[in-house]
Amino acid sequence: MAAKVLRSEKAVGMSLYLVRAFGPMREALLANATILQRLAEIDRRLVEHDSVLREVVARLQPLLDAPAVEDAKKPKIGFHRGNR
Repeated sequence: MAAKVLRSEKAVGMSLYLVRAFGPMREALLANATILQRLAEIDRRLVEHDSVLREVVARLQPLLDAPAVEDAKKPKIGFHRGNR
């Protein structure tokens, strides 16, 4: 805007300098926005996978914690009192 009002070489030069400075800044902000969007997607997937893994572990836990077989319930082989 200063270049239109002042109409000098220096004002035009500063206007071009600002335009050239804001171009890369805009590209950097867009790149950051893309990276942040991708990180949000990765975070959403991790939360989803975490909940699925917790469900799998919860369903497998009873199999991992199988009750121990008690010796008293096993039938004894041979002659014993009470096995008549």
